[in-house]
Amino acid sequence: MLPGVYEPRSAAGTVLHQVVRTHLERFLAETAAATDGVGVPRFIEREFRDFLDCGALGRGFARVRCDACRFERLVPFSCKGRAVCPSCGGRRMAEQAAHLVDDVLPFVPVRQWVLTVPHRLRYRLAFDHALCRAVLGVFIRAVLGWYRRRGRCVGIPEGQSGTVTVVQRFGSGLELNVHFHALGLDGLFAPGADGTLRFHRLPPPSDGDVARLVVTIARRVGRLLLRRGLVDDGDTIDQLAAESLALAGLASAAVQGRVALGPRAGARVERLGSNPDAPWVESSRPLQARCEGFDLHGAVAVAGEDRDRLEQLCRYLLRPPIAHERLALRPDGKILVTLKIPWRDGTTHLCFEPITLLERLATLTPRPRINVVLYHGVLAPRAKWRGAAVAYGRGDTTATQDDAAPIAAPTEVATSPAAIPAGVDRRGAAGPAAAGVPFATSGPGAVTREPADTPSSAAPPRRWRWAELLQRVFAVDVLACPNCGGRMRLIATIEDPRVVRRILTHLGLAGDEGPPAGLADP
Repeated sequence: MLPGVYEPRSAAGTVLHQVVRTHLERFLAETAAATDGVGVPRFIEREFRDFLDCGALGRGFARVRCDACRFERLVPFSCKGRAVCPSCGGRRMAEQAAHLVDDVLPFVPVRQWVLTVPHRLRYRLAFDHALCRAVLGVFIRAVLGWYRRRGRCVGIPEGQSGTVTVVQRFGSGLELNVHFHALGLDGLFAPGADGTLRFHRLPPPSDGDVARLVVTIARRVGRLLLRRGLVDDGDTIDQLAAESLALAGLASAAVQGRVALGPRAGARVERLGSNPDAPWVESSRPLQARCEGFDLHGAVAVAGEDRDRLEQLCRYLLRPPIAHERLALRPDGKILVTLKIPWRDGTTHLCFEPITLLERLATLTPRPRINVVLYHGVLAPRAKWRGAAVAYGRGDTTATQDDAAPIAAPTEVATSPAAIPAGVDRRGAAGPAAAGVPFATSGPGAVTREPADTPSSAAPPRRWRWAELLQRVFAVDVLACPNCGGRMRLIATIEDPRVVRRILTHLGLAGDEGPPAGLADP
């Protein structure tokens, strides 16, 4: 194999695929038995079943051929999952991060604001998208209001800032932890005397500023919950439990880091490396404050010209809940999850029973057609200055405080509306940029980025090709022929089950896979 040439691997051989393939039916049966036959909602079961078909050649594939030596490769279609599949999550992460850096975030300083909420509120936000958007609105209005007040103090009375927020549903231990990562423009846009839009960088926040912000957010969220009748849990109807008792039980356990099903129901997930006698130390990091269970952190900032670091930060916000390389199968059948950063009590790994792992992944699955990337302020889709703001500093030189951009019309949206180029991704090919498996997609429901309430007049966002994303993330040319180094190109997509079976039979790839050894249900 030539240096730098991509070599695919099968998703069916990964630990997660083996666990889901072997234990899904048992998980569905146990949740149904615990809820008088109702079980989990259909969208969660569909997420798991689609994941099992992800990368399966028997469900269809794209044919890629080298014109020079006639070498061919079959690229299976992906599932486009939003929570369970690390491969499709990696593709979405890389694509959305590239879109934010290239088409949305201007060349100005960016600060990350992270808001976590009390455990009881996390449960309510998990599947109540309207309430989640309302709490996010409180958070963003407080942050943007702080920027405006800061601007008025330095003589910028009409300035506007903007944010891109990612709603994350998970913590490092796969617990259900709905929280918000907002990338805020660290300053204000305001029109100059000549009518052009200028950016004014503001001094960074102080510890006192962050403390006052988190108090304001906690107080306003409390008033929001009071208006909606959600303060007194004893008198409040649990809408999630009314909709799906099984999902409510799984979500409640996942928020607390406990097991929901089986003989260990109610127990905590086993930790490896932890010290039970370690004292609980309240963090005293700079630009972090807590109030009534709310935690606000604003210490991470990126210079506008450092696009590589900004894209890395965007990928961190958009990452999937789990990566294949963090999972390992123990001889006793349990799944070992490696923590990227050890916890303060010394925990380095979590040990899950297979059913418990499926519990967690089920609760991390968002409802269908729910946006988790949301835009506010000057970056909102219908913002008057959005076109000029996103184009700011995208010339030949790096933008400074004195640079200016013409103010666009209110309906103008700055994007890169390039037509879908020919190649592997012409039908929505989606490969797992984070996991290293080249998948393609076909049919309806192709992966798209999720801007909030994009106006119909806006040009469609650019669709990144599978090969482009892997080149951008890993610097690997996936269309380089492993035999001669020539160029490979898409020649066909095969979806007819009869044609698929004939081709796979001819190539000796039509055998069905059985359950992997060591993972059978007891």
